[in-house]
Formats: sequence, structure tokens, C-alpha cells
Amino acid sequence: MKYVILLGDGMADYPVEKLGGKTPLQCAFTPFMDQIAAEGTLGLVDTIPDGLVPGSDVATLSVLGYDPRETYSGRGPLEAASMGINLGPNDVVYRCNLVTIGDKDSPGAFMDDFTSGHITSEESREIILDINKEIGRPPYQFFPGVGYRHLFVWRDAPSAPETTPPHDITGKQIAEYLPRGNSAEEINTIMRRASEILKNHPVNTKRQETGKKQANSIWLWGQGKKPQLVPLTQKYSIQGGMISAVDLLKGIGSIAGLKVCPVEGATGYIDTNYEGKAKMALDVLKFMDFVFVHLEAPDEMGHEGNAEGKIRAIELFDEKIVGPILTNVGSLGDDYRIIVLSDHPTPIKVRTHVGDPSPFAVLSSRKEENRAAGLPFNEINAKGSGLLISPGCLLMEKFIKDWGKVVGS
Repeated sequence: MKYVILLGDGMADYPVEKLGGKTPLQCAFTPFMDQIAAEGTLGLVDTIPDGLVPGSDVATLSVLGYDPRETYSGRGPLEAASMGINLGPNDVVYRCNLVTIGDKDSPGAFMDDFTSGHITSEESREIILDINKEIGRPPYQFFPGVGYRHLFVWRDAPSAPETTPPHDITGKQIAEYLPRGNSAEEINTIMRRASEILKNHPVNTKRQETGKKQANSIWLWGQGKKPQLVPLTQKYSIQGGMISAVDLLKGIGSIAGLKVCPVEGATGYIDTNYEGKAKMALDVLKFMDFVFVHLEAPDEMGHEGNAEGKIRAIELFDEKIVGPILTNVGSLGDDYRIIVLSDHPTPIKVRTHVGDPSPFAVLSSRKEENRAAGLPFNEINAKGSGLLISPGCLLMEKFIKDWGKVVGS
């Protein structure tokens, strides 16, 4: 049996007024996801346990069969695993965004852009290395990542403050969202020192000359210590691969025992290499049992409040990833189950993650494992199906071991 997970990050949404009260999924042309839903089984999955922040970290752990209430320790250490950063038991890792703060030196300073205008990896690497040169002496260390996404490690940290994801406060004044509580003074000091370094940084000077947003600050959040997960290879006796552009998914995959499969040109944005991801997934399935393909673009469009961009990202996901994999997976000579889903909604209306259940659809090559309700893939039909997997960490167990019982076959 081959197992395929195709995840459109933040793909689910609420009805959008400018779209005539429809969601982006309802508006998008998605014949391949609709085929999976119509011929297979459609439902909702509750990936965000009560009391946890609705993020891709928590949701992806759920999707892979881990209970976040027991395994989640923070976003930072999951990304650190992807980057091969060695962590001691008392090291605390923070996600470090390069951000654009509007009216930066005034009391009304606000989060203008949590991506610094989607700064490139080349530009941001230069910035992070310079920050590390100035600030990164024991016990502090900065590590460059992809695009605006980087890491900060505090070795043998005495404690960690409460922090806020920058994508949750776009357009809001930052004063009330700065780190607070234990060790907050030290973290805020580091952020201020980095901001001074960035004032006249050559990268920002060039970006200003070309009309691009400047990376004029860092934002530290998502802190945590090294997590402990039982590898999927051990839980389900399978070998598999993780395909994603972002360090968070690569890190979770690595800790879960999956082989991280890099794709040239994968950006974590709408301009990513869709075809390369689909090809890599099919190549993985020639030699392994399991593949997880992640697309970040719908989530980014949701954070931007870009309804048309989100529709386009969903359509590209369907055409260039879901379609080729669905069309060719049967030629590999094995039975298969393929699931397409959103990890959490990122509604255009609120421009951040919410914890509502998300739609999923499973198609099995074994006909008796399908409900075949004939409905297209969207939030409304998923809710109307009456099938809810909650908590979401149960989905993987059912998907791998006993999907026939879910559909009553």
C-alpha cells in the first residue's frame, strides 16, 4: 500500500464577501481535489486541540498522528531539527522573523509586514549573519533559514517569556504584543539591538533604493525546547519522505523519521516549483511507502488577505501537484490511499490562523473503502458529510491502518 498526504497549508477559509459569500475553495477550479472528494470520502478533521495556538506546527503534528497536547514544545525547535542544529536539554529555540515595523521609532509602531516584503534568502542570510556577528556570542546564536524565516538559540536559557506570532498582529501596534514575563527583558533587548544593526544595513539600503520594504527589525517567537517524537518508521513500520519548502515541515518530518527531500526552486510562496514537488513525490513512492507533500502558498495568501491570490494558489496546487500525483500513483503497481487536506483555516477575513476543523478527502484504490458521495471538495460539503475526525491525531492511525472501518466497509 502507498500512502500519499497532499496538504495545502491554510487552504480552508470562511465565506468571503467579495467572492459572493463563497470561500476560495468554492471559487477555485479544482477538478482533481473534487475527484478525490467525489469518488472517495469527504469529511472534517480537528487538528487544533483546545487551548493550543492554531498554527501549522500544532496542526502538522496532528496530521502525522502525534497528539500536540503531549508532544508540542514550541515551533522553534521543530525548525531547528530541519537545520541540523544540535540542542541541549535546556536550550531554548526561537523562530526569528525578519519583519518590517511601521513608524518604528514612535509610540505607535506597528507590524507592517511580518515577511519584510518576502525578502529573499540571499538577502536575509547576509543580514542574519551580520546580526550574529554583533550579538551572537555565548549564550546567544542566530541561524539563517529560508526567506524571512530564521532561528535564534539561547543556550541553557533560565526561562522563556510569552511571545506572539507576528502574522497574528499585522497592522496592529506592537507595544502590547512584545515578549512578556520570564526573561522578557533579555529578549526585548536583543530585538532592540538587532533593530539598531538593521538601521543602515547595506541590504536595507539597496531595498529602499528599489522601493522594497526594509527588514528593519527581528521578531522572536515560537520558543521551545527539543521535542521527543516516536518515529513513524517505528509506529507504522513504513519508510517515507517529506517534501516542503519551509523548515518547520522539514523539521517535523525529520523528527518523525521521514526522509527530507529537497526540491530545487521550492520557495514557500506562490512562485514555488509545483512541478518539481509532484515529480519528487512520485519518485519517492517508487522506493518508499509514504510521502507527505506540503504547499505553503495558500497560507501566505491568506495572511496577505489576498483572495484572488489564494484562489490561484489553490488552483496551482490542484493542477500541478494533486493532478499529476493522482493521475500517476496507480501506475506504481500497488494499492494506494491518497488524502488531500488543509491543516487549518487561514481566513482572508482575519489574515491569520484559526482553530476550526478543516476539510479533508481520502481516495482509496480499494473501491470498498470509498463512500463516493459525489460532492466537490470544499468546507461546506465537508461539514455536511457528517464525518468529523476529532482529535485530529486519530486521522493518521485510521488512514494507515483501518480506513475501511471509517467508511463502514
